[in-house]
Amino acid sequence: MATAKDSRTYDVALYGASGFVGRQTVAYFADQPHVKALGLKWAIAGRSADKLEAVRKDFPASNMGVLVAEAHDAAAMDKLARSTRVVLSTAGPFALYGSELVAACVRHGTHYVDITGETPWVKGLIDQHHDEAQRKGVRIIPFCGFDSIPSDLSARLANETMWERFGEACTQVKAAFSIRGGFNGGTLASLFNMLASGQSDAMADLFLLNPEGKRPANADAHSDPIGPRHDPDFSAWLGPFMMSTINTRVVRRSAALLGYADGYDYQEYLRLGRGPVAAMAATTLSVGSFTSQLALRLSPVRKLAQQLAPKPGAGPSEASMDGGSFRCQFVGHSASGKTVRGLIADKGDPGNRATTKMLCESALALAVQLDALPGGRLHGGLLTPASGLGDVLVQRLRAAGMTLQVDPA
Repeated sequence: MATAKDSRTYDVALYGASGFVGRQTVAYFADQPHVKALGLKWAIAGRSADKLEAVRKDFPASNMGVLVAEAHDAAAMDKLARSTRVVLSTAGPFALYGSELVAACVRHGTHYVDITGETPWVKGLIDQHHDEAQRKGVRIIPFCGFDSIPSDLSARLANETMWERFGEACTQVKAAFSIRGGFNGGTLASLFNMLASGQSDAMADLFLLNPEGKRPANADAHSDPIGPRHDPDFSAWLGPFMMSTINTRVVRRSAALLGYADGYDYQEYLRLGRGPVAAMAATTLSVGSFTSQLALRLSPVRKLAQQLAPKPGAGPSEASMDGGSFRCQFVGHSASGKTVRGLIADKGDPGNRATTKMLCESALALAVQLDALPGGRLHGGLLTPASGLGDVLVQRLRAAGMTLQVDPA
């Protein structure tokens, strides 16, 4: 496997660079002083030469290259993977446009990160590529955006802190999200594609991403929340969180790969607040969430929703993205009743601004801190952010202005 810095033309290639989130990743790389200071060579990549040239004009950078590669062309994907040490991809829906790229990265020993929330697609990647990637020491790490870094790092931080403070493992972690922001067309296109392709049953599998033989006997105890609840740990009313059916599966894979406690329980919710108004909001959200999930399984309803939704390549305005934010409060408990609390939060639209930061810092962790990552330089496989990037990513995100903290004991 070619991993030496001088053996490939580029350190990082940004695939899907002309898309809505892709352009934000280009802006992030072009604006980071340490990218230039470290002498990193990077390229924008995608299917259209004209669109990529337009991106390069908008974000001029002396160390930026251009790579044209069609997503379904295996030879083009091989050429792309051979040219760089790390691929960052924003080209979704990933089930339609990502499979050849991941396969090429595994073949050529190229590390990979993306922002997918398409758990059935990732399950297929695990089945096809985990063993080979593990043998080659290649890190393939999906879910490196708002899906599912805050959730995954919350669970890791809670577990690490419980061990450090009390010498015990977390047996339960809960996260409560507060979010302000909008959707981009690519995210919604991925959701519609999963539903249209008949993957609802796979999406409902609570332990879809777990390694073989790593499902608990009491799987039903981990069922997705569907109703409102008042939680004393947060002193607030909680309702179902629309991303939880993605994030919980990712955290459960991390729990299996990293050896969290037997019977480890992770759940997450949307925080609605306190008092009777919040209770009503939690109830309304629960009913609306349940009925909308059922409705979207119907083809006519799904087609109408697609017509009304932003198209791929479109998304919130700059002002809207700048004005967004998210907060992920988490609480961990041990079997003996010990408790740890913490917070992951950032300014900026979670699905765009925060996602861009998380994805780019994940790629940079692979490009410049490979030896410091969990398992060392030769570790590989179909990994999660917590198992593949761990504390290195925590430190990078803190340095980039994101709040990741555990409250004092």
